[in-house]
Amino acid sequence: MTELKLLALDKDDLGVISAHMQDAVFKVGDVHWSPGEKSFSLAANRFVWEKAGERRKGFERRRSAMVLKRVEAVRSAGIDRNKKDEVLSLLAITFVQKGDGPEGTIELVLSGTATIALDVECIEVALADIGGAWETASKPRHP
Repeated sequence: MTELKLLALDKDDLGVISAHMQDAVFKVGDVHWSPGEKSFSLAANRFVWEKAGERRKGFERRRSAMVLKRVEAVRSAGIDRNKKDEVLSLLAITFVQKGDGPEGTIELVLSGTATIALDVECIEVALADIGGAWETASKPRHP
């Protein structure tokens, strides 16, 4: 079992994390924002794209944690934060730079029209597998 551990400090690194988190699913209750620590985290069941080409019987998902540091503000759209058991699907993670400095907005693009936007001082994102893998019969598909 190979556990994934990645760190993103620039837009290119963030693209790698986005690729690994594409089609990850998580519950609203698995999202945590700590303004005092300027930290945003979520625990998700990510689809293991890096092994999708090695299909034997089925595909694989793993429990993973993603932590974003230096977060100054968080906004969301299309999400009812009171529905803690609602499942969301992450499609992509993007970054829009603000001005000439390292600050900008990291956007978690979710299925449907939902999004989570994080205003950050700079890109500092960690992704790590935190649990074992399990088999899933289906591979996510996009039109």
